[in-house]
Amino acid sequence: PTYPPPPALSKLTRTGMELVERTQLSSTSSDGTGRGEKQKQGISRDSASSPKMDRYRMARQLTDKAIKEKKIFAICGHYPVIRATLRRKGWVEKKSHFLSKVPGLEDADVQEDQEVAPGKAEDIHDVMSRLVKNETPYLLWTVKRDMVDYHNLSSDQMLNHYGKTSSFTTKIGLCVNMRSLPWFVQANPDAFFPRCYSLCAESEKQEFVDDFRRTMASSILKWVVSHHSCPKSKTRSHKEEARPGEEGGKTDPEGAGEKRKGLSGQLVDVACRVCQAYLGQREHEDIDGLVSSAEGLSEAEWSILTQQYYALVRGDAFISSSRNYFSQCQALLSKMKSVNPQTEIDGLRNIWIIKPAAKSRGRDIVCMDRVEDILALVAADRPPSRDNRWVVQKYIETPLLIYDTKFDIRQWFLVTDWNPLTIWFYKESYLRFSTQRFSLDRLDSAIHLCNNAIQKHLQNDKGRSPLLPGHNMWSSARFQEYLQGRGRGAVWGSLIYPSMKRAVTHAMKVAQAHVEPRRNSFELYGADFVLGRDFKPWLIEINSSPTMHPSTPVTAQLCTQVQEDTIKVVVDRKLDRTCDIGNFELLWRQPAVELPPFSVSDLCVEGVGMRRAKRQMPPIPTVNILASLPEAQVLKVPHPSAVLDLAGGPPRMLVPQDRTLVDRKEPVPPWP
Repeated sequence: PTYPPPPALSKLTRTGMELVERTQLSSTSSDGTGRGEKQKQGISRDSASSPKMDRYRMARQLTDKAIKEKKIFAICGHYPVIRATLRRKGWVEKKSHFLSKVPGLEDADVQEDQEVAPGKAEDIHDVMSRLVKNETPYLLWTVKRDMVDYHNLSSDQMLNHYGKTSSFTTKIGLCVNMRSLPWFVQANPDAFFPRCYSLCAESEKQEFVDDFRRTMASSILKWVVSHHSCPKSKTRSHKEEARPGEEGGKTDPEGAGEKRKGLSGQLVDVACRVCQAYLGQREHEDIDGLVSSAEGLSEAEWSILTQQYYALVRGDAFISSSRNYFSQCQALLSKMKSVNPQTEIDGLRNIWIIKPAAKSRGRDIVCMDRVEDILALVAADRPPSRDNRWVVQKYIETPLLIYDTKFDIRQWFLVTDWNPLTIWFYKESYLRFSTQRFSLDRLDSAIHLCNNAIQKHLQNDKGRSPLLPGHNMWSSARFQEYLQGRGRGAVWGSLIYPSMKRAVTHAMKVAQAHVEPRRNSFELYGADFVLGRDFKPWLIEINSSPTMHPSTPVTAQLCTQVQEDTIKVVVDRKLDRTCDIGNFELLWRQPAVELPPFSVSDLCVEGVGMRRAKRQMPPIPTVNILASLPEAQVLKVPHPSAVLDLAGGPPRMLVPQDRTLVDRKEPVPPWP
């Protein structure tokens, strides 16, 4: 976007234009005489030299003012909006600040500025940048924190990053730290964060296997209930991708098909036993041994049960007597929903999403529904290192769809302080659609991952609804219009938006103990949410340095707006607490902890005063002193440091004559 120049620059531009007009007027009105030629040459010389001098003089004045007000900034990366916004506010860029540390990156920015106006004279900002080449930048905006000598910054230098944020900006950090949430707030992380496990530890790998088996057992119960609860959903449980309007009750639920294999009701009995054991664990009945755990199954029995489950959910098998278990399965599922808020998102297929622990933009992320395939993928990356660690997270099998297409929400928030914790939440966000129609029969990333870094390389499915945008993005305002048209307009303000705010607040409270709380720093983050079909948002991940490229008309508007509003909060608000902060709202500011008042004069120490020896005495040589003393002077005592009381009392300590030990109370002198 183009922005109006500051008043000083406008005046300079008007001066140059006046000189150009004077030159053209004198050249057209010349009568050909020597006087006219001299006049034209003089004006031409003035027009050639005066604008250049005025530009340099104006640059010097603006630069001196910026230096005095400490308005020098440096940018590393592609942030044209940040650069333009700061320049409008009187800041001067020090372009060469990062050249020695990151060769080539800042050069690209310099070339970008030169390509904006090819063939023109040197821009005034280039002149101002050279004038501050030896000045200290007071605002550093970089892509990554490692590009700056973080610990050697002065206290008045602002930086757009914090240190040690991997506790929530990496997948493994968020996975591990979310388990500590109940120690910080009274909230259950399973209510907004899909359960997640780190597969680089053997203990957590076993926990994942146990979770997969429990989810498999509850899916068997869901299969039974879904095949007998209503006629229209008998065969659609394993055909989630069926088109709207297709009839699902034409096939026999009991599996009369010629190629389907019949399974005995023992499969349901085992699944019920596993679910009952899980309920007992959640109610802590297993501590007293009141519940026989379902771990009584051997590995061979688990293997047989798993293969039967695979055949069941894919439609290759059926349970012949499933109707007899309908009431029991329905009651157990109701109890499980009361203790496990993620029962609804588990679906029937038991799909998990496997992610590299420290990568971004959807790289190397896959979806799998077989436990042996997941473990084989992790085992292929031995030995584990920081770059190839894996986390596995439960996939949301029942997402909210718009025109049969999956989407997620990118939500921005800003942290300006960690002590006290201060969070700003952005009022607008945007939706990212998949290029393919949603289906659980194909675990392709084009269907299940909505990252723009992945979807921008794919073609939109021909069978997708034409009501979806070709660039696959909606603003949150457009999404609210969609909800309003379906009679659910109030759900955004009553459920979706407040739930996203709570999830971000909880995640930041857990991470507060791990982040370096540097003063005069700030950081903008991007959180990704997926909505369940009950409109409940689920936090998937939190990204540092979220992309701000204008990839679509939606991001071209919103990303520009977010960056401008960020500068308002971190720069303008330092001078004026009542200034305009755009679409940011204060989400959370930690209450100040007041220390109890005390007076130094009221403190005292009770005890015995001791005088420390000035120097250590040299060791005494072993000499038979008693042999040299008269016999009458030898006094035998039970201990070298005790003397016998002639009155028959206990031995008392020897007290030097020049030292007096008195119990007293003395006020403590003031602290230095």
